[in-house]
Amino acid sequence: MQDRLVFLISAPRSGSTLTARMLGAHSQIFAPVEPHLMPPLAHLGLHDRVDAAPYDPVITQLGLREFVGLLPKGEQDYLDALRAATDHLYECALAPSGRSHFLDKTPAYALVLPFLAKLYPDARYIVLTRHPVAVWSSVIDSFFDGDHRAAHAHNPILERYVPAIARFLREKPVNLHPLRYERLVEEPEREMSAVCEFLGLPFEPGMVDYGEQQEAPVQTSRGLGDPVTVGRETRPTTASVDKWAAALARDEGRLVQCREIVARLTDPDLESWGTPGPELRAALAAIEPRKAGPSKLRLTRHALERRALVAARRNIQHNALGRLVRLVRTGCDVLLR
Repeated sequence: MQDRLVFLISAPRSGSTLTARMLGAHSQIFAPVEPHLMPPLAHLGLHDRVDAAPYDPVITQLGLREFVGLLPKGEQDYLDALRAATDHLYECALAPSGRSHFLDKTPAYALVLPFLAKLYPDARYIVLTRHPVAVWSSVIDSFFDGDHRAAHAHNPILERYVPAIARFLREKPVNLHPLRYERLVEEPEREMSAVCEFLGLPFEPGMVDYGEQQEAPVQTSRGLGDPVTVGRETRPTTASVDKWAAALARDEGRLVQCREIVARLTDPDLESWGTPGPELRAALAAIEPRKAGPSKLRLTRHALERRALVAARRNIQHNALGRLVRLVRTGCDVLLR
């Protein structure tokens, strides 16, 4: 599958759903919902540990590493076996589409990039970045009703994703194509033409006017990701490019926290990301807050679903869902004994 597999790497809220819709409008690219195949495989024990699972992570890691050491080619045999499984799944999903390439758009892959590069060293990677404060601000407004403190406590998204993706861009362990969200929405024809050239496919104008295709892109209309704004438009728009600055000016607390977060990011990482640190800090310093609270947000079905998931995870040690999970785990342990 490697020569037919395309990974779209990005942080959440970076425009990956839009990019996937555009790519999925190509006659040779199948762009389904986010599969999330790789993070569980990466955390089976050999490459990363599982901190919370229905088995002992320490014993599993020790046992698996010892077992892999028995294989004639060691880690390579283990990776070959995992790749055989994922190849089969990708191929089965791709075949009914009649298309030649499978696009896997799962933002969580950015946190397991060393593993992914080992598993699929010959696949193609599109690495999408967006202004880091725009990413952070969008997470706050989309999933936390403007509560920047809760958003950061739940997921320090910039501290997690910026270093991981920046290192990937710097080291280039695989064949990758950098793509900037702001340039994509400003010059979609030029940027998509460059992506197609990278993939070895001819550019198709329908990729830009993705919402006017005769056949609705069923494969990307549901599932994880954010189809709300993308679904309202028929082609890329620059409307959201500078929203982050206005949001910071409306909320002094958000501005203060943003400056603190950016101060913890390194200049080499920000440079690799595409937003030089000195310029970013100067832009934040120039914003004058108006000491107003966060604006009222328009709720959608998608936003409500995602907030429900976030709320369930946030207090899972004490809520009903957490008690159910513990009950199931206990039952499984008893049955296994």
